[in-house]
Amino acid sequence: MPGASKKRATMGKGFPNGYHDQNAPAYYDGPSDRPGSSTGQPRPSSSRGGLPSNVPQPGPPSNAPGQSGRSSSRPRSAAGPPSVGGSAQLRDPARDPPKEAQKKLPSRIDWGGNLYSYYSNEPVPRQLMRRPGYGREGKNIKLRLNSHHIEDTTDARYYQYNVQVGHADIKRGLIKAIWNSEQLKNRIPGGTKEWIYDGNKIAWSKQNIATELRMSIDLDQERGRDTSTISERDVHNVFVKKTARVDLANIYAYLNGKIDFGPGVIDAINFLDHLIRESPSKQHINIRKSYFDRNTGQKDNLGGGVEAMRGIYQSIRMAEGKRMIVNVDVSHTCFWNKSTFPMIVNQLSGHMDIDTLPYNWRDRKTGKTNNRFLTMKRLKKNDFYVSHRGRSEKETAKIWKVHDILPQSSREFTFVPYMREQKKEGPPINLFDYYQKKYNIYLQYPDLPVVQCTKRKIVYPMELCSMMPGQRYPYKLNELQTSKMIKFAVQPPEDRLKSIQAGTQMLNWANDPVLKHYGLRINHEPITTNARILNAPTIQFDRSTFAPGTKGKWDLRNKKFLMPNEAPLRAWGVAILTDPSSAQRGGSPNPGQVQAFIQSFIQAYRGHGGIVENTTPMINAPQSDPAKCAELLFYGVGNKHNLRPQLLLFILPNMNVDNYLRIKKSCDCRYGSFTQCLQGNQVIKNNPQYHSNVLMKVNAKLGGTTARVATKGPSGHFNRPTMIIGADVSHAGAGIAAPSYAAMTVSMDKYAARYAAGVQTNGIRVEMISTRNLRDMLIPLFRHWTANVSGGRLPDHVYYFRDGVSEGQYLNVLKYEVADIKEIWNEMITPRPGEKTHEVKFTVVVAEKRHHIRFFPGKAGDENQNPLPGTIVEHDVTHPFENDVYLCSHKALKGTARPTHYHMLLDEAGVPVDAFQKLLYEHSYQYMRSTTPVSLFPAVYYAHLASNRARAHEDIAEPDRRIRDAGDPSRSTTDRPIEEVPPLLPMIPRDGLPWGMWYI
Repeated sequence: MPGASKKRATMGKGFPNGYHDQNAPAYYDGPSDRPGSSTGQPRPSSSRGGLPSNVPQPGPPSNAPGQSGRSSSRPRSAAGPPSVGGSAQLRDPARDPPKEAQKKLPSRIDWGGNLYSYYSNEPVPRQLMRRPGYGREGKNIKLRLNSHHIEDTTDARYYQYNVQVGHADIKRGLIKAIWNSEQLKNRIPGGTKEWIYDGNKIAWSKQNIATELRMSIDLDQERGRDTSTISERDVHNVFVKKTARVDLANIYAYLNGKIDFGPGVIDAINFLDHLIRESPSKQHINIRKSYFDRNTGQKDNLGGGVEAMRGIYQSIRMAEGKRMIVNVDVSHTCFWNKSTFPMIVNQLSGHMDIDTLPYNWRDRKTGKTNNRFLTMKRLKKNDFYVSHRGRSEKETAKIWKVHDILPQSSREFTFVPYMREQKKEGPPINLFDYYQKKYNIYLQYPDLPVVQCTKRKIVYPMELCSMMPGQRYPYKLNELQTSKMIKFAVQPPEDRLKSIQAGTQMLNWANDPVLKHYGLRINHEPITTNARILNAPTIQFDRSTFAPGTKGKWDLRNKKFLMPNEAPLRAWGVAILTDPSSAQRGGSPNPGQVQAFIQSFIQAYRGHGGIVENTTPMINAPQSDPAKCAELLFYGVGNKHNLRPQLLLFILPNMNVDNYLRIKKSCDCRYGSFTQCLQGNQVIKNNPQYHSNVLMKVNAKLGGTTARVATKGPSGHFNRPTMIIGADVSHAGAGIAAPSYAAMTVSMDKYAARYAAGVQTNGIRVEMISTRNLRDMLIPLFRHWTANVSGGRLPDHVYYFRDGVSEGQYLNVLKYEVADIKEIWNEMITPRPGEKTHEVKFTVVVAEKRHHIRFFPGKAGDENQNPLPGTIVEHDVTHPFENDVYLCSHKALKGTARPTHYHMLLDEAGVPVDAFQKLLYEHSYQYMRSTTPVSLFPAVYYAHLASNRARAHEDIAEPDRRIRDAGDPSRSTTDRPIEEVPPLLPMIPRDGLPWGMWYI
């Protein structure tokens, strides 16, 4: 076995003979060598409405000039993380608890938000709000859920033990070998088969062992080694000591309100969680809460050395109805193909000819490695085996792990072999010659990089290595793989139900020997629950209404938008971006096709009520450079009309993300104009439906509103000044050290149909929005709302909808984010002498779609047996005490509908249950760019859109972004200190861009 040692851009150009903005700052639009971040641009004042004297005038949101993304503001209190932008590192309170925090709840269990406060020494409320009651409106139905009851086990008692194996830093693999050894099985009472072990420090048994067990396990003897020739023995000490009695009656006592939540409840639920996954984790591939069977599971080849596999998910939880349930659902995960390393890296790099791959991973002249070599490094930390002529069956069965891919070929990698017969080192030799001389093997691809193992830094030629099956592929899928994955994962309800049933048969609860031994029974029949279908609202357009009923869709034929564009469309133009490879496939329209599309576009907009003054917009000559294309169109339109452009249309030849981001960055952060990108193939088709779909977005950007829910009152759902805030924090994929983006939206009309948004970087993988970001984004939006929406009045009621937080972070939302927002209002509200302080009441709701609850209404559903829009569930799978519901507000066009889980954390306004559920459902019909109700409350849906759009505002060159976003999951970004990241490039606050729906 061989071993080894080891353009920058300027903005001086104006409109030569026409419009010129003397105050336009020199905003940078390119790589990271931009000039100073401070622009000194004054904040614009509001042009509409007025403010009371005690409220400051509005300014731009956080990524507008004058803010630089990081204005000075108060730091968090000592109990919270420091502000973003300071010299101190940013701490995420949801991920980095205070040092004095005592314990953590097991993360595999769905505990519910309240229970995470139990071990906290922080001054947070011990209880989230309880359910005030159940809704009554709507039609009552029954439907099946993908959950099963756990039969009553109140008489069961077991014992929990602390297990200490070897020294403190012993590896998990060695712990497993010791626990599974015959010596331990014979010496522990009942044998290890009757024990449940978490692989770390806790074990459970029916045996009541009063005295501590002390054992010494000799793995040399276990493996039949000749101990007389071994200088360092493989012997380990094992200590087992009883720590608690596990009484499952504690769970039901807690659910019935007889005892408080405490260690007895935690220990019992933790035991049940380990109990139900003990057998499947040993029999199948286990990834978190999901299980996959490579022999019987359905698979699909995604290409690029990756395959998708369908498995089963199961999770235990407490539920409404004072019961314990098991939630089961299908699960889909990507795995590496079982293949040789050369075949895999060839598919990963998209190379067509494997014979030329060895010569294309580095520059032949300089020897510098390229992106193909970086792609090969995705093999790191994967298990593999080595197979070749002359290798024994025992050696072939040995499993190795990739430590690294070295930038040396088998011809170049030289080592000093050890000759056992002579008991001395031989002369230096390279890998190619070594395998030729020792095994008579002529390597077919000797110019491929070599593979270095984690153990003793052993090195193998890549072509002799093969991937072990069943290893998860942790990287982001490309567009083609994503498309294939979606097709594989999407299943209609009937098929999904069959897959779930097949999964439960794989879990085989009835015959599970561990469950039988401990007497746990899970009801094989899924839960049937009482649900309701809320009444569908009527949609209000301009001078017409439409009642979709339970159809969940409508169209815009012969309908005018509720509100057209605020100003007549005069200064606008069209640019055509070309790509030689796409043009050959018909991706770029010719001038005649562009002219025909524009005229149809104008006609359609006018038909929807849009005001178009200029029917002959400028159409620029095609360009291949997106930045130049944007520059020419902006100045061309400005010079022609002596106005700042109101709208710039860009016709793109393909779905190239780099071109899209470049155009958005230029127009948002350099020129300050609303833009709309069009697909070239759709321009050629010139379809009226496409016109309407695009015009919903264009009209929203120009200040209009598509539609709203028709209500009897003049202010919609609200009988008092009400503001809705949405928030979302998005993170990069595994191993990608890209910023997290915090996005916040604020309703900008009395119906909460239009929303303005602010976005800013929020550290790396920081879930709680920093104090500084909250202030920089919300203060300008609050001021604008007060000046332009409420007529100078402050809100009486604020809804705060938060997306993307887990149950364990609910209390942090209240403690950090809501507390900061309240403080912002307190600072803005300065009562005059003799006046009472204005009190703003908050309703805080978390909206969550990353869950596994599904509805199966059967004939009570639509034609595909999906739930009808408005189907709501409050029983059997909701929290036993807290105020949460599952609402399916949309119509699923494909697959099985996923309801949204809404969990109300706080309600200072005392919103009635039916009124709140009606708000959730009816506002899904006000989503600006859709002719169907959407699945998520629009405030958080828009925040999610804005967060994604903000990628274009990052101060990074596109080639550097591509390299960074390729990622390396072998290097954890979550375990590193959270470091400060640069702010986003500021947006130009011209013509209301930051206040408009630029992100839609």
